[in-house]
Amino acid sequence: MKEEVKLVLRELGHEVRDFGTNSDEPVDYPDLIAPAVEAVAAGDCERGIVIGGSGNGEAMVANKVPGIRCALCHDVTTAALARAHNDANVLSLGARIIGSEVARDTVRTFLEVPFEGGRHERRLEKLVAIERGKTGSRNRSGPDSR
Repeated sequence: MKEEVKLVLRELGHEVRDFGTNSDEPVDYPDLIAPAVEAVAAGDCERGIVIGGSGNGEAMVANKVPGIRCALCHDVTTAALARAHNDANVLSLGARIIGSEVARDTVRTFLEVPFEGGRHERRLEKLVAIERGKTGSRNRSGPDSR
């Protein structure tokens, strides 16, 4: 799946930085995911795509890095919502979960859909506050914050 995603990225005119493994041997995915998403957090890469068997562990690792909003997406709808509502900057894909065509379409959507802002901006600010250790009920405001 990684090679197919790289092909789509290049077709769309994006530069590809591959932080991953180049074999089928099992790896400790945190060792590969952390440097990739740290490049996004540092601004060296605009967005990132991480791929694993299910995509779950990869998303969990990615979301431990401050500034990363990684979304595990299984289709174009989840990718569009992750970008439009959450300003996701990393996409996680499960190679054992989705097929190649769905993966290609999901990647295209992730790259093309912009963040909507508006009411979602306030929620994103609250997410950043939590990331900075400012949590609790004191950050809630209004009925729309549940």
